[in-house]
Amino acid sequence: MGLRKDFLWGGATAANQCEGGYNEGGRGLANVDVAPIGEDREAVISGNMKMFDFDENHRYPAKVGIDMYHRYKEDIALFGEMGFKTYRLSIAWTRIFPKGDELEPNEEGLQFYEDLFKECHKYGIEPLVTITHFDCPMHLIKEYGGWRNRKMVEFYERLCKVLFTRYKGLVKYWLTFNEINMILHAPFMGAGLYFEEGENKEQVKYQAAHHELVSSAVATKIAHEIDPENQVGCMLAAGANYPYNCRPEDVWASRQADRSSYFFIDVQSRGEYPAYVLKQLEREGITIQMEEGDKELLKNNTVDFISFSYYSSHVTTTENNVEKTDGNAFSSVKNPYLDSSEWGWQIDPLGLRITMNDIYDRYQKPLFIVENGLGAIDEPDENGNITDDYRIDYLSKHIQAMKDAVETDGVDLLGYTTWGCIDLVSAGTGEMKKRYGFIYVDLDNEGNGTLERRKKKSFDWYKKVIATNGEDLSND
Repeated sequence: MGLRKDFLWGGATAANQCEGGYNEGGRGLANVDVAPIGEDREAVISGNMKMFDFDENHRYPAKVGIDMYHRYKEDIALFGEMGFKTYRLSIAWTRIFPKGDELEPNEEGLQFYEDLFKECHKYGIEPLVTITHFDCPMHLIKEYGGWRNRKMVEFYERLCKVLFTRYKGLVKYWLTFNEINMILHAPFMGAGLYFEEGENKEQVKYQAAHHELVSSAVATKIAHEIDPENQVGCMLAAGANYPYNCRPEDVWASRQADRSSYFFIDVQSRGEYPAYVLKQLEREGITIQMEEGDKELLKNNTVDFISFSYYSSHVTTTENNVEKTDGNAFSSVKNPYLDSSEWGWQIDPLGLRITMNDIYDRYQKPLFIVENGLGAIDEPDENGNITDDYRIDYLSKHIQAMKDAVETDGVDLLGYTTWGCIDLVSAGTGEMKKRYGFIYVDLDNEGNGTLERRKKKSFDWYKKVIATNGEDLSND
């Protein structure tokens, strides 16, 4: 029993990392635009450094991205050539509602995505659309404080109604919030949260999370009402937590680390706050303001499937003085049994199988891997060719682990989209040199380059993988 016949192979991007055109087509300013490259980026995306507009001292790579706003036809044609069955992309909220609180949407922005979706269908590519991939209009942050404010639910609901109505028949797979658990790790990027002096950050984060969870349920409800064909998923930054050793304290620490992320999906998939979170909030003196009807809304509008990103597993310990390593916004204890990428992210294909089983055992709903990939420095040779065997090796091992989870363990999996199928701006660092794509984009960290697109060796490899429905993973 291999992968399903209609398995959705493809790739994934986010509007703020590839579109550019930040001030074109009536688009407004968003939080993701003002995250600079360089040493201040982390302070900005974590909500600890106030940057509500551009300044002279920083460079903002999202302004240009890889200029997909003007080049999407060329890019989608390349995805079509690879044989993509699906393309995961996100909507820039400020293209649809430039300020976020308008009553009427911006037609130019709506038309842009309509054209883009039609271009996908031309090649038989099913769009998989993330409604909010870290996008929050800056006006909503300045005026209302971002997702800390309950009014955000109303603005998000208006956005969803417009999207589901306009794109009925063009889009049937939707994700409500990208990596919703990132609100705890990168709150300005995840939810437009900037913290004032002396504020209880945890209180603000969990209240904002509640507003996002309610909004996710609202979106699911409206999606099903407008088009019963719609399938709505949640999206988690995933990766199993291993105990550093078999000390019970470390095992318990790893369980708690898992739960801190699963909490969001527990609500979105099971429809209620789990007991362990209610106890945690009580212990920490955090009170979540809920409105009448919130609990019923959450209970009655759970997601159809669970999507997640997987780059690496994590290691947890209660010990001090252990070596740390980087990861997808989570630093982790270094696992001595694993190799690492050039950015210190540890490479663990079996961890993907473990993570898939953990999530499927927990929720028994179809899964969708919507981000997986290797960020690496790709150097073209004298002929301009990029031989990225290291990427092929990484992806083939992860796809094999994914197949093992399906074929041997019985996990129900809808599809697989690699992250950054075309090189784009890194969300974590703002760099271009950290490349994930099958398609090279001629652009460097300083914004220099022709933006020319060029196929890497992995382009033809992935084309073959898709054509054989994952049966042929060989690199020849």
